[in-house]
Amino acid sequence: MWPCITIFRPLLLKLRCRYAFSKDIQLTLVSPSKLIFRPSASCTGVGKKWTRPTGYDTGLKTYNSLTKQKEPLVLAKEGIATWYSCGPTVYDHAHLGHACSYVRFDIIQRVLSRVFGINVIHVMVITDIDDKIIRRALEKSISPTVLARMYEEEFKNDMLALKVLPPAVYLRVTENIPQIVAFIEGIIRNEHAYATKQGDVYFDIGSIGDRYGKLMGARDAAGEPGDTEKRDSRDFALWKASKPQEPSWESPWGKGRPGWHIECSTIASSVFGSQLDIHSGGVDLAFPHHENEIAQCEAYHQCGQWGNYFLHSGHLHLKGSAEKMSKSLNNYISIKDFLESYSANEFRMFCLLTKYRSAIDYSDASLNEAQSSLATITAFTHDAQAYMRGQLQCQAVQEGALWERLAETKANVVRALADDFDTPRVVNAIMSLVYHGNRHLQPVTKPDRSPRSPAVFGAFLTYIREVFDVLGVDLLDRKEAHSVDSSGTLENVVEQLARFRSDVRAFALSVEDMPPGEPAHASPRQRSEKLPLLKACDTLRKDLASMGVHIRDRGPNSTWEISQKRPAGQDKK
Repeated sequence: MWPCITIFRPLLLKLRCRYAFSKDIQLTLVSPSKLIFRPSASCTGVGKKWTRPTGYDTGLKTYNSLTKQKEPLVLAKEGIATWYSCGPTVYDHAHLGHACSYVRFDIIQRVLSRVFGINVIHVMVITDIDDKIIRRALEKSISPTVLARMYEEEFKNDMLALKVLPPAVYLRVTENIPQIVAFIEGIIRNEHAYATKQGDVYFDIGSIGDRYGKLMGARDAAGEPGDTEKRDSRDFALWKASKPQEPSWESPWGKGRPGWHIECSTIASSVFGSQLDIHSGGVDLAFPHHENEIAQCEAYHQCGQWGNYFLHSGHLHLKGSAEKMSKSLNNYISIKDFLESYSANEFRMFCLLTKYRSAIDYSDASLNEAQSSLATITAFTHDAQAYMRGQLQCQAVQEGALWERLAETKANVVRALADDFDTPRVVNAIMSLVYHGNRHLQPVTKPDRSPRSPAVFGAFLTYIREVFDVLGVDLLDRKEAHSVDSSGTLENVVEQLARFRSDVRAFALSVEDMPPGEPAHASPRQRSEKLPLLKACDTLRKDLASMGVHIRDRGPNSTWEISQKRPAGQDKK
């Protein structure tokens, strides 16, 4: 039998604060001065200490912002990861800082799904009502709804252009107002929020004691501005009373609209309930947004650990600047403008070259590195295919060593991805594989009739293509090739042109047998007659290169490839 005790009210309040979310003890108030202590059946966790979840151990490790270190990734259900992410506030164009975060987490979700067989259930909120949206709508003399829908559609198109997989569902704030109101009512019932005479509702940070600050620790920040009825300067708005010229909805506290943080807590809880595996966002959202989300959810669900893992992506900085790329700083490049000069593949490779939680510098040099890596892979692909077709003659290949190198690379890639999704290590492993493959593809002028090994290079190409396909990089450029010429006519024309040039070049390089009675000194004259043909072949090769068609002469044979041609003057941004 659990005890019922009588205590003075000040001590009662302290006990309720201390044990409000304990996994071990649940308190029931049976009179103004009596509490019943009993075991709790709610969520796990006590205080600020992180508790390792019970469930399915994936064998992966990921950096958890709640503990500031790598932790084993344990999911509530085997083979399923519940994932919530903060989507955009749709009042302006999305920029590369946003793109960097969304692409990085898209890479992680692809890895979980394609490499480790985990079904990621991803939900994203669209913030379509906010102070910024209201201000911008007034500036443009249009309704906030029209403005939000316009930029929401642009955001989704930007994500599609960047090859970011859409979530299972996008959920708009304005379509979840009844759920938000009910969530706030639940927090008030649990005595962790209060309404003011003006019709605002604030979260009562003092009611949860030292539990506030799981992500960023105790902070002395003054909190968001509000009316003088706030109990604590750190208290933040759950509901904002209606103001003139602002959209509003009915509520028990009068007409108004949701605060910023409550939308995410409500929508995540409406889909996933009282426990969430993974929450993601940019590092700038850790405080106060994610901190306040945690406080709200644990107050509503009366649990000690709502979100088990918080993943944060690093900022994107302009080279030479300590400031992040931001609309408020007016130092951003829109996604649409960027994609006029660079491809989605190049941007994704740019993201892959740094760890997802690291800050990243945006510069011509860093983008050139991404372009160079892709170009190296493309060149190897064409050389390996030329070798497999018999168009590239090489010395004998050490086939056994290459098979061993491939097996070692596969193991290294899986280890890197299981260690906090370490994509720079993955790219390094692939580039090392390409290097060792290239060492065996050095052309020779005279074939030595040694055995050929095309199969191992086919395995190299298949694996490299598969890895980058998992990471979201399409080495085949299927979409771009389709947009250039869906019927393949361009490729067929280039093939015929290159073959004709190769035949002419072979004729010009050939040494004919001298007819009977022909003086020996006639040979130099005949060769000189063929020089214009060789010069014409070289001229054609150079002219085609300027158009994005690259012909490579390999002894008597030639190979070709088409690279993406950029408009003049748009190579750099």
